Amino acid sequence: MTHAYSGSYLNDAKDRLSRFFDYLVNDCGMKADWAASIFLSSGYAEQFERGNPAVLAGMSGVELARAVVQKTYRKKALPESGPREDLSREYWAGWALAEYQWHSGKRFKDIFERVKFSEIVSMYPVYHEMDSSKFIEAMDQRCAIVLPECRLKKLRESRGLSQTELARASGVNLRSIQMYEQRVNDIDKAQAQTVYKLSRVIGCSMEDLLEQPAE
Repeated sequence: MTHAYSGSYLNDAKDRLSRFFDYLVNDCGMKADWAASIFLSSGYAEQFERGNPAVLAGMSGVELARAVVQKTYRKKALPESGPREDLSREYWAGWALAEYQWHSGKRFKDIFERVKFSEIVSMYPVYHEMDSSKFIEAMDQRCAIVLPECRLKKLRESRGLSQTELARASGVNLRSIQMYEQRVNDIDKAQAQTVYKLSRVIGCSMEDLLEQPAE
């Protein structure tokens, strides 16, 4: 396996990503999967996985979080980082995720399509005291699952629409459409008005866009 960056940066990478998620979830009150979503959409995930030294070692995890939020929201006040007596589950999950991404060479986007960050957090009770190879093995098994193409993407492409065209015609934010198609955000949990706008442009029922429509 050829890694995107030297192993000498790995401890820095794990420290930055663990503090990134710990801060956004436990200091800022952000949902774990939304923190992962804006990490992807901000472009910092790609810089991270490519081994950009300015991101891996040039800023702290909290500074990375502030940069991601600033890129996403333009202006948003964030609290100071609070003291920690014990390491949080999100801290461990960020640490483990950074090691898995480096070890596997997978993009964060591809990892989160198969294993949401909240699911990695839920692995803490079983894996946090095990050797990291056990976590890597479990993640490999989960990431090996071949996902069917999401309904939104399949129907959009069948109508010859690009993501940008669908966003313009429906009034739904382009980033939201991208997150639904990447399965970072669950379209089944989207507001009904959002699903309606998409279905109206695509020319299908709202249920056709849901991954698990109600019986």
